[in-house]
Amino acid sequence: MKPYHLLIPLGFIALAALAIGVYQASSAPLPAGFPTPTPNGRIEVKNYPAYRAATYRYRGQLSEAANWSFYPLYQHISSNDISMTAPVETRYPADTGATSGEAEVSFLYRDTNTYPKEVADNIRIEDVPPMTVVSLGLQGGYDFDSYQQGLTRLNEWLAEHPGYRAVGSLRRFFYDGPYVPDPLKRSDIQIPVEAVSYPER
Repeated sequence: MKPYHLLIPLGFIALAALAIGVYQASSAPLPAGFPTPTPNGRIEVKNYPAYRAATYRYRGQLSEAANWSFYPLYQHISSNDISMTAPVETRYPADTGATSGEAEVSFLYRDTNTYPKEVADNIRIEDVPPMTVVSLGLQGGYDFDSYQQGLTRLNEWLAEHPGYRAVGSLRRFFYDGPYVPDPLKRSDIQIPVEAVSYPER
């Protein structure tokens, strides 16, 4: 085999190693007590502890909510010397077919003891109580179509599992930063739920 024939597989190996390195370097730690991301394609019920978040309210095309909200939220944690965590949370309207409207995007603090010294007018600090969610794990780009398709799968799951009912805002967790290649990016699409208790006969 001629030497240049070896360059193609070596090139693929180098690119894979680079992608994995970028992926690991760009993954921020989870907030204290958070479960790990849901594996790709799996639907599972997950329990989350209480957490504190800095939230920015966005209005416009929902597909752009996370992008447009990132800068004011990053300014907030930078000016307060607060460490970045993952995921970034985006809460969407209850109208699952909407493509525009109001969304809330949050950076989550590492723990509930963290509190900023300064809060800009466009940022709200909120304490979120513990919750149970049904979660679909995805790997791939963060396009809005994948969110809507994933939400359809979750609603089908809820229809097949009447022991749970939806009780809160629809949301997506984005775990990886912009330098992670799209095929490696992870996200969870989630619906907060509660168990349905049926009266005894």
